[in-house]
Amino acid sequence: MTIRNPIEWSVDQLRLAATAVETTGRAWVGTDEALHAPLPEIRRIGPADLRDALAEGFADFAAYRTDVVFLCLIYPALGLILASLASGYGMVPLLFPIASGFALVGPFAAIGLYELSRRRERAAEAGWPDAFSVVRAPAFGKILVLGLTLVVVFLLWLGAAEAIYTMTLGPEPPASLSAFAHDVLGTPAGWALIAIGVSVGFLFAVLVLMIATVSFPLLLDRDTALGVAMLTSVRAVVANAGTMALWGFIVAVGLVVGSIPLFLGLVVIMPVLGHATWHLYRKLLPR
Repeated sequence: MTIRNPIEWSVDQLRLAATAVETTGRAWVGTDEALHAPLPEIRRIGPADLRDALAEGFADFAAYRTDVVFLCLIYPALGLILASLASGYGMVPLLFPIASGFALVGPFAAIGLYELSRRRERAAEAGWPDAFSVVRAPAFGKILVLGLTLVVVFLLWLGAAEAIYTMTLGPEPPASLSAFAHDVLGTPAGWALIAIGVSVGFLFAVLVLMIATVSFPLLLDRDTALGVAMLTSVRAVVANAGTMALWGFIVAVGLVVGSIPLFLGLVVIMPVLGHATWHLYRKLLPR
């Protein structure tokens, strides 16, 4: 075996990703076996299962420690860049929508963490480079299509948030952060902004929770058509509505807490939630 330098390794990953992208046109179809296979069985779970999934997710995080932290540094870095751009171009009203938008793209961003948890449950050695091995997965084209769908949902959420600001406190941008905070918290228009924004954001979050919570791990784990994976995710959420609502609340609170100190808390919150989502998938769908 030879040790490749980082440039060679990166080129190899890009080549594999390009090969996977070529399969996206068949993402919705899948193999004949996947199309004619019976729909996966759904288990009923409760709050205790969420607690177990979080504990197992934290155990995975502790097992990989620096590897996972190094990998997940991209999340707070991205958040800081977006926040800087928003502050510099008079887009202060979009700071909170950007931060909350992590919940919308989180299932896609955590795909590498699912792979690490999958390897660990098989007692296989793994490090952060193995998180990128998902580009070799037969279903990577489907995963990419679903991920791009979540990116579109995120952009639609930002557009909706900007429209809500325009209808309430806009269209002029706030003079400063303090002025914006005063307008949001101390005026009827600001209260309307909060009420409408939270309501619309809730709808976006429910959409992503239903179509993505189970579908990403399922695509990584089994030969399944994209449409079947999304339908299975919806079925799992509907069958466990109360428990999955609690899970969505836990995710939302975790991301808010992780975003408060300049997004740096996401270094821990994101990997723990990502690993926990894999274990939640295992509880929802029997092998």
